[in-house]
Amino acid sequence: MQNECVLLHGWGMSQGVWQLIKPELEFLYSGKVRCLDLPGYGDNNASLSPYTLHDAAKQVSEQLKPQSVLMGWSLGGLFAIYIAKHWPEKVSKVILVASTPFFAEQLPWAGIKPKVLKQFKEQLLQERSKTIERFLAIQAMGSESARDDIKQLKQLLSQSPPPNNEALSAGLEILQNEDLRELFAQCPVTIRGIFGRLDSLVPYRVIEKMVALNADFEYEVIDKASHAPFISHKSEFLSAVKSML
Repeated sequence: MQNECVLLHGWGMSQGVWQLIKPELEFLYSGKVRCLDLPGYGDNNASLSPYTLHDAAKQVSEQLKPQSVLMGWSLGGLFAIYIAKHWPEKVSKVILVASTPFFAEQLPWAGIKPKVLKQFKEQLLQERSKTIERFLAIQAMGSESARDDIKQLKQLLSQSPPPNNEALSAGLEILQNEDLRELFAQCPVTIRGIFGRLDSLVPYRVIEKMVALNADFEYEVIDKASHAPFISHKSEFLSAVKSML
């Protein structure tokens, strides 16, 4: 019997972002494909206080069947790595989508500049919806279909309840401070990755550092994609996933 494939979304999003590729993925996988909301996002109104990566990841892990394939996009990738390391019986394979074990720039590690994350935090207190819109714009930046990508993401998001402020604020803290490079290097589970060459949040040059940490790590790069390759370059993305499943 095929293991279940579980998809985890990114910051400010919900499981709705996967709806464009879910039918194809189900066909490709010939098994059950399930999309989960992270705690505090979409229909998952789990209350965590304080909201930490450990407690949030534990809550997600409790929803998984043993030996699930875990596909995590962006922030969801940090959850996937953390779950695979701490509850390895739940995970047979991790597929990172535009995600790394450490998002903040810390030379020579490429990542999101600290001032960008600081600005997001400050703006979040003032205007939540504008902050998420700005984040959407950064995610699509560089993609030839950026305007359409943003429109599609917004449309998909509008179908779910908005995330709560605690989850948004904690998510930015996790992106800024959680360094899972050691977990990534010592993960007992197979890890694969799909990246966009034009991604400004996960710079392409960080991939060689990931390979240096984990010699078993294999990946594919979609040349003209940015941070949301499953939306901008659906067929190339599905082709990459097929080879990894």
